[in-house]
Amino acid sequence: MKNPLIIGAGVSGLVAAIELEKLGYFPTIIEATNRVGGRVKSDEIDGFPIDHGFQVLLTEYPEAQRYLDYEKLELVHFLPGSVIFKNGKQEKIGDPLRDVSFLWPTTFANIGTVNDKRLVLQLSLAIKNKTIKEIFAAPEQTTMDYLKAYGFTDEMIHDFFQPFFAGIFLENDLETSSRMFEFVYKMFSTGYAAVPKNGMQAIPNQLKAKLTQTEFLFDTKVNSIRDQTVYLENGEQLSADTIIIATDPVNMLERYTASVPKWKSCYNLYFSAKADASLKDPIIRLLPGSETLTNNFHFLNDVYTENESDAAILSVTVVTDHTLNAAELVQQIEVELREHCKIEVNKLLKMFHIKKALPYLDNLSYEPHAEAVIYQSGIYLCGDYLANGSLNAAMASGRAVVTLFSTSVPV
Repeated sequence: MKNPLIIGAGVSGLVAAIELEKLGYFPTIIEATNRVGGRVKSDEIDGFPIDHGFQVLLTEYPEAQRYLDYEKLELVHFLPGSVIFKNGKQEKIGDPLRDVSFLWPTTFANIGTVNDKRLVLQLSLAIKNKTIKEIFAAPEQTTMDYLKAYGFTDEMIHDFFQPFFAGIFLENDLETSSRMFEFVYKMFSTGYAAVPKNGMQAIPNQLKAKLTQTEFLFDTKVNSIRDQTVYLENGEQLSADTIIIATDPVNMLERYTASVPKWKSCYNLYFSAKADASLKDPIIRLLPGSETLTNNFHFLNDVYTENESDAAILSVTVVTDHTLNAAELVQQIEVELREHCKIEVNKLLKMFHIKKALPYLDNLSYEPHAEAVIYQSGIYLCGDYLANGSLNAAMASGRAVVTLFSTSVPV
């Protein structure tokens, strides 16, 4: 049997290769760009890693614990809370059960009512006691409907839940499935949001380092896949008994119509700024309100504290749809930071427009079902868009596709 071909060197493709190597295969990964990572990539400015879109690793992700060595990643943990800018003031709220320093500011923060704060603790305890299996088996509703049914006030939803989870779901209306809300909330409640010392790119780099029997074809674009043959843009053809498509398959497969991924987009902007605006704490800051484009932001100096650079770099995320051009968007963000947060930025350093940031999904599952994975005999699909939009689902998908493959094909 010819060794499998994997299209895409993102997280799901890398995990699929890891699992195939365990079975004795020598896979080939075809990647359109010059490095691994897919949607998880980082560059560098002034010694700071800058990710292509604000991303974090939730340390309680079961699949991340299965495949990653956290100690070697040298993770930097965000504090379990947020700073919210409201009426010209900074309100700090968080989980006092995990960081006692949040007890006093959370108690007296002008965010929500006393009952809202009681409900937050009640919700945290309830979700901690739910298994992941129970979460993904529960009936679905929108996160907004879920929060309202739970009893949270409109103010609490507007000031905290909307800006916080908009940055995770990449949509402001909290239309994302309640299953995803509970899963993410559980991960936050039992673990930490973290980033590797060298940026999120360190995660796919570490996965790649585990591979000893896999060949990589970088800067190699796929035009189409027919039967068991991959037609490359450079005119070459590669054939295999098994092909795993670990990227968006729409433009590769002529007859692919099921579960065509629709994507959420976002902007991630990096600014140089005055260092005195940083808090010296690794914490996410939120700007609630439908009248602003800025969703969340943080200073890289607050996260990567070992960096001795004199430069202060600010990361800003925009998830709201808009019609502004690049210059207008930058100007709007500068105004919002100045007027609402009293933060002055000097200049734009980098802007990423991530057009395929997260898939739009409903009927969420922990990992893909078999019927979603098998395109036809010998061709398999792989990616978080088949289950739920998360790093965990990307890894679970890579594992699941090989499990399915190995149970149907003798080694």
